[in-house]
Amino acid sequence: MTRKFQGDKLLVATHNKGKLEEIAALLQPFGVSVVGAGEMDLPEPVEDGTTFVENARIKAHAAAKATGLPALSDDSGIEIDALGGEPGVYTADWAETGSGRDFVVAMTRAHDALLERGAPEPWTARFCCTLVLAWPDGHDEVFPGVMAGRVVWPMRGDQGHGYDPIFQPDGYDVTFGEMDRWEKNKISHRADAFRKFVAGCFG
Repeated sequence: MTRKFQGDKLLVATHNKGKLEEIAALLQPFGVSVVGAGEMDLPEPVEDGTTFVENARIKAHAAAKATGLPALSDDSGIEIDALGGEPGVYTADWAETGSGRDFVVAMTRAHDALLERGAPEPWTARFCCTLVLAWPDGHDEVFPGVMAGRVVWPMRGDQGHGYDPIFQPDGYDVTFGEMDRWEKNKISHRADAFRKFVAGCFG
């Protein structure tokens, strides 16, 4: 049985302000306040896992152990079928340029790889998100979320972040990059994981 969240304060193991705002809004109805890892000057742990759940666990447990607070973390990325599921857990790494992250570079790399492999369209893909809620005693709960779709080219839209301009979710004729942020947040892989998290830990 899923362990319920009993407190009124939750540490979110992220230094991403946008992600923190999304989670704070989601938890507001439950009377839970959130604090980010950045606000508590927590270092970012090395994410050397080979799966989304391994990396999410690394971040959540490191934050819970350092603060004594329950900690929520996520790891997410895009899996492209014709690339054997790549970039997957290396989604952000594909954007590394040596002087920071550039997701135009990452999206171009993905498109080039599809062309090099002669992969026929549609280029089916999915965004994945794994949430982990960890307690200081070492217990954790895991909640996976998925949004299926396909990779399109050229890039479309300037909303969102990451690979959003080349990902068109199933049932839509626009990319995540063309979609209003709050509309995307209702249907995304992260929204799917959060619905399971809320049902499991607050339901």
